Amino acid sequence: MTKKVFLIGALLVTFVFVSIGTASAETLSLLTWKGYASPELVAKFKKETGITVKVTYSNNEEMIAKLRATRGAGFDLAQPSQDRISSVQAKYHIYQPIDLSKVNTDQIIPPLLEAVKQNTMVDGKPHAVPFCWGTSGLVVNRKYAPAARDYSDILNAFYAGRISYRLKRPTLIGLAFAYGDNPFAKYSNPAAYKALMEKIGQAMIAGKPFVKNYWSNGDALLQSMRSGEVFVAMAWDNGGYKLHSENPNIDFVAPRSGALGWIDTFALPAKAKNVEAAYKWINFVLRPENAAIFTNAEKYPSASIGAGKYLDVEVRANFERCFPMEAIANIKWYPPVPAKLEQIEGKILDKVKAAK
Repeated sequence: MTKKVFLIGALLVTFVFVSIGTASAETLSLLTWKGYASPELVAKFKKETGITVKVTYSNNEEMIAKLRATRGAGFDLAQPSQDRISSVQAKYHIYQPIDLSKVNTDQIIPPLLEAVKQNTMVDGKPHAVPFCWGTSGLVVNRKYAPAARDYSDILNAFYAGRISYRLKRPTLIGLAFAYGDNPFAKYSNPAAYKALMEKIGQAMIAGKPFVKNYWSNGDALLQSMRSGEVFVAMAWDNGGYKLHSENPNIDFVAPRSGALGWIDTFALPAKAKNVEAAYKWINFVLRPENAAIFTNAEKYPSASIGAGKYLDVEVRANFERCFPMEAIANIKWYPPVPAKLEQIEGKILDKVKAAK
């Protein structure tokens, strides 16, 4: 009898300790892009907070699909692009508002914070804060194309046979800005937007003989510029930085009419279970020394103020060389995309592709 009582008591004590240990093991479920939550940062966060970060890699389309399927459940934090939030939220209600009082906003670059607040506003409340940003513009071989300065140069006969770009919506938008129009200002007027896109599509068809290829694989584009097959391309800044490290003649150029800027964010899924851990991760990753760990690895600039002093010399030089203050001020940040406009753009791009 005594042995039984002792055994039951021992089992109860063991159960209590196991239960306490299980309850104290916090987990943050993060839905993000590859490279956005490095093992180094995840380990540092766990050491600092005791919270384990469970990372699921994704992209914009998959994030929307996963959160739609669960009505905003299954993840504590997601990282969609700022232009993929408000329209999705208004229709599917997969996110919840961000409580800015729980975010250390003093460590976020003000123009980026304001852009994300405005572009993710639903029912008068912001639904995200910025994490990192980047641009598309021109990647140019200065040895052979020293005068290339704007998107219009991807339709320039002077570079015939040495041009490459993607048959995607950024090309349509960039060319519209280069030709003196503002496509974003026409988002609320589908008829006017369609007329503008038709005009840009015709210009692309007229310039089709000058194009070496329409790239779809970033590595293939970089190789074509390394080999000298392509002199002028519309591409992301990151690719330009990489090529510049190999060949100083090749570099990213912020177009005269303005680089096209994207911002990836932090957003809370509607049914997030560990919201407090999500805010802790946001504030942790945006601390300058931690933001620099991300930027040094991935080469994307962070939204964190002060990260620059922690950056590797080469990484800092890329930003200083390609993005002086006037170039940053001229960035055209993507606003939310009305669904109908993507259909218009798709039809225009199909016409360009099919044209002889």
